[in-house]
Amino acid sequence: MATQTAARSEPRSEQSRPTAVQRRWLVRGLDQAGGKLPLFDEEGREIDPRTIKSCMQKGWAEPWIANPIKPDWLVCRLTDAGRDILSTD
Repeated sequence: MATQTAARSEPRSEQSRPTAVQRRWLVRGLDQAGGKLPLFDEEGREIDPRTIKSCMQKGWAEPWIANPIKPDWLVCRLTDAGRDILSTD
């Protein structure tokens, strides 16, 4: 329980900065229609679901559409908060 309290007491600016991996993924949504975020990186590898989920938890990405062919894929788009964090980071 002390660990959770300590994590919450960190300065907000430290909690609100994307990691290099998160930033690299989020930036790719800036030039896409509707802010669509990619499912695969530049080398064709699937984006790690942990990256996607952590960005969703921070409010930088949100689910967009369900993929009926691959329901386990997280198809997301960049949020306004995601755009803001990229412009200030």
